[in-house]
Amino acid sequence: MIRTIPVGLGARAYDVVIGTGLVDRAGEHIAPLLKRKRVAVVSDTNVGEHHGERLANALEHAGVATDVILVPPGEETKSFEGLADLSDRLLALGLERGDMVVAFGGGVVGDLTGFAAAIYKRGIDFIQIPTTLLAQVDSSVGGKTAIDTPRGKNLIGAFHQPRLVLADLDILATLPARELSCGYAEIIKYGLLGDFAFFEWLEANVHAVLERDTAALVRAVGRSVEMKAEIVAEDEKENGRRALLNLGHTFGHAVEAEMGFGDALKHGEAVGLGMAQAFRFSVRQGLCAAQDAVRAEAAIKAAGLPTRLSDIRAEPFVADALVAHCAQDKKAEGGALTFVLVRAIGDAFVAKDVDRAALKAFLVDEGAV
Repeated sequence: MIRTIPVGLGARAYDVVIGTGLVDRAGEHIAPLLKRKRVAVVSDTNVGEHHGERLANALEHAGVATDVILVPPGEETKSFEGLADLSDRLLALGLERGDMVVAFGGGVVGDLTGFAAAIYKRGIDFIQIPTTLLAQVDSSVGGKTAIDTPRGKNLIGAFHQPRLVLADLDILATLPARELSCGYAEIIKYGLLGDFAFFEWLEANVHAVLERDTAALVRAVGRSVEMKAEIVAEDEKENGRRALLNLGHTFGHAVEAEMGFGDALKHGEAVGLGMAQAFRFSVRQGLCAAQDAVRAEAAIKAAGLPTRLSDIRAEPFVADALVAHCAQDKKAEGGALTFVLVRAIGDAFVAKDVDRAALKAFLVDEGAV
């Protein structure tokens, strides 16, 4: 069961291939893209232990020489230190600008590797083989690459499109249930921001997706990638419609920053919380019907995701600190607060110049102090 979705960017167009058995056939897909039969594979130690040998064998079978670089798992690796270390290790391999780097891991590996590829000798091609559901439907598609800083998430980065994305659904079999729920947050986001029918399908099929039913995954991942590919082709650099893909992210990133980007709160969990908050804030602003916020929250919660600040930790968050993090968001213009808000399920829009006092009052009502 294979589905191929093109990302239409002219001379830089590429395919997202979704299906089963793709890691074992990776050489067939990658070899035709190489100027010389050599790649550097960047992976984290967890993925390398479980799946590294399969990918190495597939590349070797296609006659592709492979060097492997392993980095520590976890969001902390997406840092200036992690970028410097990876860049130095790529340089030590003597890769040429015509060579290829393969990001084989979740969003952390994809973001870090993509950014390193963007700046390595002013740019080297790379391929994404995402190994988490979240990365398959979101971060591996669209060319956003970045690292985190203490001031916020993904604030230092570059747009650098991959040459190919291979989303192997088989690899999700070893994914912990928590990681699967994190990926589901980004899937339901597409229904909430622009496809009510898809949202309804997800309401009815949440358990099939989370139980890794292949047909359900093909539809869920396929529709998510299809929507993102359409938006990226229209607005690659996020000057317009692509900003809608950040539904829930401004709220979520603020909480992530306060939590220190550690394992206590994963990105997908933060997005789930943030989307629920975006709906409730929209209701408070008179933009959205209350029943839509209730329905959206129930659908997010059904996947085991947090929807309230109190779901994250018992200690209250500081409202002023959360507002300050929101002000650092990449969508902000002229110091004004910018959020993706909603008029209804499936109808999101970018709201500029959101009132700080209204935001702080909302966060206090949400349990912050």
